[in-house]
Amino acid sequence: MLDQPQFGRRLKRLRTARGLSQADVAGDDLSTGHLSRLESGARRPTERTVAYLAQRLGVEASALTGPPDGRSLSGVLAVVASAPPGTDSTEALSRAVEEDLGDDPAARWHALWLLTDAAGRAGDHQLEHTQVLELLALSRSLDAPDLHTRSLVRYARCTRAIGDMRTAEAAAREALSVARTAHLGVPDTLAALLELISIETELGLWEAASQLVDELEHDLLPRASAKQAAEALWTAAVVSSRKGEDAAAIARLNAALARLEGGQADLTVWTRLRTAATAAALQMSPPRVAAAEQWLAEAASVLALIGTPAQLQELHALQAHLAFAQGRFEDAALLSRAVLSEEDLRLPYRDRVRLSVLDGRLAIHAGRVEEGVTALQQLARQATESRNVDLAAYVWQALATTLAAGIRPSETSGMP
Repeated sequence: MLDQPQFGRRLKRLRTARGLSQADVAGDDLSTGHLSRLESGARRPTERTVAYLAQRLGVEASALTGPPDGRSLSGVLAVVASAPPGTDSTEALSRAVEEDLGDDPAARWHALWLLTDAAGRAGDHQLEHTQVLELLALSRSLDAPDLHTRSLVRYARCTRAIGDMRTAEAAAREALSVARTAHLGVPDTLAALLELISIETELGLWEAASQLVDELEHDLLPRASAKQAAEALWTAAVVSSRKGEDAAAIARLNAALARLEGGQADLTVWTRLRTAATAAALQMSPPRVAAAEQWLAEAASVLALIGTPAQLQELHALQAHLAFAQGRFEDAALLSRAVLSEEDLRLPYRDRVRLSVLDGRLAIHAGRVEEGVTALQQLARQATESRNVDLAAYVWQALATTLAAGIRPSETSGMP
């Protein structure tokens, strides 16, 4: 068993990494005072207490009591950095962070950066949020503008994924301000600017987003790498689409995809842009079905081989949206229900809402009008309350379009 205070530090980090309070972990069989003394190192745990805490945290007892591997956090980072491609070092890195004494804040920031990246790619945005809060605090203490900007961008992206638009907007604005004040290079400034444009778009601030796009295209885009230029063009395309400028949006999407042809990017980026382009094409009015079908088929051919569970959920959700746009309502219903019923749903907030909207529209098409309308109204109110104006407008438009497609006036009596 680990000696104190190492046991206490590991216990606390396992608890906080899961977003649990001391009361959550203590439950009915352990007082919060006893738990607090264990975490502070003031009390040594019994085997029975260890077993109880492991059960409450959902881990093996060895996660609490296993011996350290003898390496410093810097040593583990060296192993992770030099590992062969395809090696999953997340568990070892998490253990090293739990056992770290905090002697090297820069090494801890590096480790947390890698862990938040892994959590984000896995679609575990709640875990990512917990880790990125410490990442952000460390970046402030290190007084390193580049690390602070990157932490803020990741924080903005994470909070946007869980639907906290107020926090996301403030973080993105701060990131851009820090990057500009510190005269950081194009990659950091562009990353902050792209995140802010995406957030402004989702907030329905399309003119503000358009002004940022003008700055992007005239100043940063000519100096960006192929990968960042592609992401910038895709982001600008979404703004064009929201403003109803679909021809410009399609042109920008094609330009974005062209930037990554000829082996200039890895398959992950190549695939991500195709799923993003598919989503944008399907949200146009009318949807650009042929383009969406082509881009999604290209993405699916790769994701079938290397897709993570989160990426496969995104793929299946997009396939449901495409089936609906093609008039294949039964296929759309099967696909949407399959994704929404998954126990571990890892879609970002916006994608979850859009798939739930599709489910409501399908209910209306199937004749369950009241059920579908009620679901869509609730989703629109939730999006409005979270300040996601663009998403709320999408929900109301989807409701109006679906009702106008063949529902008799008598079936909508009492509706606003």
